[in-house]
Amino acid sequence: MTTGAVAAHKKSRRCNLHSKTIRAPVSLGALSEVFAGLKHTSIIGGNAAKKDADRFSYWAAEPKDVFEFRAGEKAPFRKLQQVLEKYRLEKGPNCNLPKGVFCGGWVGYFAYELGRYIEKLPVTTIDDLDMPLIRLCFYDRVICYDHLEDEFLLFAAEVPGDSENAAEKIASLERLLAKAQMVSLPPVRPADLERIDFSSVCCNISSDYYMQAISKIKRYIYDGEVYQINFSQRFECDFDARPIDLFHWQNRYNPSGYAAYIDGADFQIVSASPEMFITIADRYIRTKPIKGTRRRFGETDETRHINRENLRELLESEKERAELNMIVDLERNDLARICKPGTRKVTQPRTIETYPTVFHAVATVGGQLRDEICFCDVLKAVFPGGSITGAPKIRAMEIIDETEPTARGVYTGSIGFIGIDGSVCLNIVIRTIIIKEQRAFAQTGGGIVADSDPQVEWDETITKARALLAGIESVSRQAKRRSTLEV
Repeated sequence: MTTGAVAAHKKSRRCNLHSKTIRAPVSLGALSEVFAGLKHTSIIGGNAAKKDADRFSYWAAEPKDVFEFRAGEKAPFRKLQQVLEKYRLEKGPNCNLPKGVFCGGWVGYFAYELGRYIEKLPVTTIDDLDMPLIRLCFYDRVICYDHLEDEFLLFAAEVPGDSENAAEKIASLERLLAKAQMVSLPPVRPADLERIDFSSVCCNISSDYYMQAISKIKRYIYDGEVYQINFSQRFECDFDARPIDLFHWQNRYNPSGYAAYIDGADFQIVSASPEMFITIADRYIRTKPIKGTRRRFGETDETRHINRENLRELLESEKERAELNMIVDLERNDLARICKPGTRKVTQPRTIETYPTVFHAVATVGGQLRDEICFCDVLKAVFPGGSITGAPKIRAMEIIDETEPTARGVYTGSIGFIGIDGSVCLNIVIRTIIIKEQRAFAQTGGGIVADSDPQVEWDETITKARALLAGIESVSRQAKRRSTLEV
């Protein structure tokens, strides 16, 4: 395994792909539990919401390579391109795969502050978590679950010089599936979102600071410097449970189409993101920004009417519609830098999507990449996503740096995969918890425009945080209960 920048390779290592399809009565949670016991695990999805998102969930561990890029280093995109060129899929009869499926390659994240290497931006925030700006693991074997076909696809890339052949790699994946069949997870306990104890939760800003920052942002908007700013705050609390238990909880009570679990050895990431940043399949790129959120309560006779009203309010809100239109225009402009002329279009107009705790307004923009464009070109053109910066993007990022006291890190960056076949799927890192040194960090925010009500915006960040803090509270309480019983 290598870590850090990788020397340039004159020729990629051509990988032959082997696959096997299995139907097995395996719980996805049990499979996640098995993989959590391995080193440098990455899980994408693992819950039923993937069926309506991009169809597939993935489990991988014990990578052949790890690439990390940290703040203060130079030339991230040159180093990243060298890394991505190390392994390429050898096209052949084994490559007749479902469109966009991840059959092996790199999985990891890109932190929000990587944007400072794309545009010249100030650096005034404090990076107190000290995590890599890029961390990617190369996996030569992957378990994929097809939510539509209800079957597992086992992928193994045969890499020149490997000590194992493809059959041995497939067999190792089969053993993991068999092991998962023997795993019985304890029940995951729910939590009352209305009774979350915020007294033990620290925040990087106070309510007064938040209100003052909103006033400052609105002055920038009135002065014509920006149209919208995505402003956020970070919550922090103790965490003494297993990170994978939090992932189980989120997949049970807050399932999301772009969920992820990343084990970085000295930190873990548990993401319940509902937002897709970009997908690339057959050189066609799509982006799907979220703009507009309303709270959704659990369906009861008492809450059904409230949910209908919240849904109607979001659907009819001119403010929320204008916000999404601004971001769609921004994303169209970003894609214009990398797509063939005439291919960009809004493939899905404004739509309201329903999630366990919120309603979201979304839209989708797509286009055909130009022939000469590589992944790093894509990243430099569109990262970070416009839905979590504001518009215009560069000035919005400057104001975010000015008003938010701590570096965002992984929050509002992207988690996902870059496949050896060129396929890509990255989320926007929202609804996400970072666990480091027995502390949990969760950040939430919202888009601020000229007519934003500061108290309403504050309440929205609290609403978004509740589902994250509920999971932390629930699994922490359950861990303490288990510890007491063991004593």
